[in-house]
Amino acid sequence: MRMGVSLPARLWSAWIAHIEWDQRPLGGDSVNARAILDMSGRPRSRNATGGAPLSATEIACRAAQALTASGAARRGLRAGVPAPGFSLYDCEGGAVSLSDALSSGPAVVTFHGGLWCPTCIADLQALEAALPEYTYRGTTLLAISPQTPNHNRAVREQAGTSFPLLADPRNRVAASFGVLVKLTPGLIDLYQRSGIDLPTLNGDESWTLPLPARFVIATDRSIRYAEVSADFTRRTDPLELLPVLRGASPSA
Repeated sequence: MRMGVSLPARLWSAWIAHIEWDQRPLGGDSVNARAILDMSGRPRSRNATGGAPLSATEIACRAAQALTASGAARRGLRAGVPAPGFSLYDCEGGAVSLSDALSSGPAVVTFHGGLWCPTCIADLQALEAALPEYTYRGTTLLAISPQTPNHNRAVREQAGTSFPLLADPRNRVAASFGVLVKLTPGLIDLYQRSGIDLPTLNGDESWTLPLPARFVIATDRSIRYAEVSADFTRRTDPLELLPVLRGASPSA
């Protein structure tokens, strides 16, 4: 079962037009997201026949299609490969490493955008609701975003989470998992006009974000489950990972 939370229509319009991907080989022809722009370079806000403006839902669907076509999600690590190691700081400034998490059982590692993203907050709340089931199975839950620890504390307060929220400066860990996206100047301008100050939230000027992603990592550091999405409005129900966690435990 997948959950959905709509983002503002103007942000979805921008995702269609202004995401700039790291141009690594994809094993096929890459799709230019700008092909869905009109000749002026502006995101299309009307339907193909020039009728009424698109609804937020329609824009979100077109954005998801464009991001999927771009191949960004295909760059994420897949099941069967080793997970990159990392050590990041939590909200209180304590270091949390993947190796420490795996010393007692499998880990669920989730990437999210941060405080500005309502879908991310909803997803963190769903993960918190699933946490007792994860803990019962000896699983550690780690959430990673590019935000500073101070802003992660605000996320913790808003979402009501009790699991570690880790700060990933400049999205270096996100890049190692293949889920990093870089925003173009057009999207940066849109975010600024929308009051979303990523340099302040993230503590750097890189204007990068992670794609929504979830990984189940076994104690031998192999990835047993990988979900990397090009659709920022949807997440998989965290309880659907329970069968995977059983297979990732040391006794499996």
